[in-house]
Amino acid sequence: MDLSKIKTLIDFVGRSNITELTVTEKDVTVRIFRTPGQGASATPASEAPETTDTVVSGRDASSADGQAPAFPVRAPVFGVLHRSPAPGQEPFIGVGDTVEEGQTLFIIEAMKVFNTITAPRAGRIMRLTEIDGGEVETGAVLAEIA
Repeated sequence: MDLSKIKTLIDFVGRSNITELTVTEKDVTVRIFRTPGQGASATPASEAPETTDTVVSGRDASSADGQAPAFPVRAPVFGVLHRSPAPGQEPFIGVGDTVEEGQTLFIIEAMKVFNTITAPRAGRIMRLTEIDGGEVETGAVLAEIA
């Protein structure tokens, strides 16, 4: 990845409301992040932590009606959420569906890169975001699996 492309990505993060962006091209990964009140900065891949397709909260969220604990599936990146593999097709999952660990739940499109969001564990979908074709923020809860 050339320096002009990295500078363009840094400028993009600086102008937008996203706080972190990870881009991989060939064998180079660049992680750009911003903390409140600061501009964007880039971290070489060797210093950046590994990222995964899904982020699971460290604690269980249990529902008020005494059902089994639900584990949130969060958006790992800012982007456009797609609930189906292509326009006009059935969504990957629905409320009440049983999913297996590693099963595709969503796709998030970020800078023309399609990130597959998979189930971090097996279980039943208890809640599901209504967003489809709209933007989601990093860390937004997309679904809950019990």
